[in-house]
Amino acid sequence: MPITLAIVEDLDEVREGLKNFLALSPDFKVLDTFKTAEEAMEDIPRLQPDIVIMDINLPGLSGIECIRQIKKKNILTQFMMFTVYETDEKVFEALKAGASGYLLKNTGLVHIIESLKELSQGGSPMSSNIARKLVNNFQLHAQNQAPADMATLSIRENEILHLLAQGLLYKEIAEQSGISTSTVRQHIHRIYEKLHVQNRTEALNKAYKKN
Repeated sequence: MPITLAIVEDLDEVREGLKNFLALSPDFKVLDTFKTAEEAMEDIPRLQPDIVIMDINLPGLSGIECIRQIKKKNILTQFMMFTVYETDEKVFEALKAGASGYLLKNTGLVHIIESLKELSQGGSPMSSNIARKLVNNFQLHAQNQAPADMATLSIRENEILHLLAQGLLYKEIAEQSGISTSTVRQHIHRIYEKLHVQNRTEALNKAYKKN
């Protein structure tokens, strides 16, 4: 089954270009595209795509507010931010609203494909400098003593968590660690279980927050 998508982007060339590119892959099916948050808020709960690719700067309501409103309907759709904004304020506001991934618009097309697949498999893909912002923010408020749950992680799991913090994709973590991608997924699944979290963002938060 292909991963179903919706795209919310007001710039015609970006929206149509992304739609046409994703249509080339049998792994994806674009259900619909929207120019405004208001249009998306009306139709996305009905379509219930697996993933919504969401811009922030839209005419009318912002993409962040759009996510916030759609999330109230308790649908299982995941949200991938796709934006030029990389300020701390926008990043944290988007993640708090319910986004599970955050890519900048200068991201390469192949990386976009890999990130969408990772998001559908339970990951939280982010551009590397966005992931670094999260790590820096968590470390700023961290104490020397790690949370008790961190003590349950193995050396390998700590290594994987460190690579996750750098914003690497599963494939890239596998290459750096000399293991298969499926083994990386198994390690990450165990990390999430031990830390009692659901995704990368929560895992990093748990790893670096105040005890």
